[in-house]
Amino acid sequence: MKYQSKKRALLLLADGTIFHGKSVGGKEGTAFGEVCFNTGMTGYQEIFTDPSYFGQLMVATNAHIGNYGTNEEEIESCSVKIAGLICKNFSYNYSRPIADLSLLEFLDRNNTLAISDVDTRALVSYIRDNGAMNAVISTDIDNVEKLKAELDKIPSMKGLELASRVSTKEPYCYGKEDATYKISALDIGIKLNILRNLAKRDCYIKVFPYNATFEQMSAWNPDGYFISNGPGDPEPLKASIQTAKDIIAGDKPLFGICLGHQVIALANGVSTYKMHNGHRGINHPIMNLLTGKGEITSQNHGFAINREETESNSDLEITHVHLNDNTVAGIRMKNKDVFSVQYHPEASPGPHDAEYLFDQYFELIKKSATQKVKV
Repeated sequence: MKYQSKKRALLLLADGTIFHGKSVGGKEGTAFGEVCFNTGMTGYQEIFTDPSYFGQLMVATNAHIGNYGTNEEEIESCSVKIAGLICKNFSYNYSRPIADLSLLEFLDRNNTLAISDVDTRALVSYIRDNGAMNAVISTDIDNVEKLKAELDKIPSMKGLELASRVSTKEPYCYGKEDATYKISALDIGIKLNILRNLAKRDCYIKVFPYNATFEQMSAWNPDGYFISNGPGDPEPLKASIQTAKDIIAGDKPLFGICLGHQVIALANGVSTYKMHNGHRGINHPIMNLLTGKGEITSQNHGFAINREETESNSDLEITHVHLNDNTVAGIRMKNKDVFSVQYHPEASPGPHDAEYLFDQYFELIKKSATQKVKV
């Protein structure tokens, strides 16, 4: 079905700047969040369902969004996690044999507001120069002052704890119960494709809530531990940071991705900071300092760890750096089987250059399990 909506909408940034557009599908409403942009050409469904994007208004830089519909298997969580969508051209019609729904139907089922016909090139240039900030999208275009007043009440992403909003409420298991190895995963916004990648490496995973203790996670007698990606500022995650410290002290393999990477850094006394814009896309260049090889990676983060503090920490080694701005993209502990990366080796769609990190983690788990048997 094709919609020809003429209902006007707007995007209001926290600094008062306004961009105009139209409501997708004629849907009325208002949505608040931090505005950010993703430069990926494909994978919009995976982006929209990624828990790391919780609380954010997503600007799609690709000119056409929705042209290949959606498929129920191409999700990273059980629902849309973005606060709203901003795009240039929204495709009401789609063409792909395996599609289940149009993007409009998918967004409507998740009660997600989207606006189109926005000058996204100008918008992204503005955000790039002025930094990520809170914003609101709305069809209530005649009440801008009211929207401004409501926007002023929205908390900044800096200092905002969001992991508890997307984490599982109760532990659950994923994979084959008869797998050779067991992993305890701390869910602070875990993506489904991470679980898929762990499970296909002969691992059975038990996923724990964001505030689970080391005692709760270790009671399952796992061969290794994992700390997931997720949304928000890492520094308020005091319980997760303490759990990471206890896991590290327990001398078992530990792997962290994105927010999990930041939590591991904080557990080692390295601070984090909010970036001007962050990295979000599927073509970010990384240098592996251990191999000297470059990697093209998928990234989604608005915080990073302090490089100077990492370099001066005698327990840590920087393993990967982002080639665009030299931010820390990976670390490992020198005397522990602990490592983490700021990007997403499980990315799909996207580059698979970094998928070896799951194999690296799996080898650590096998080694640890073998040592346990010998003891």
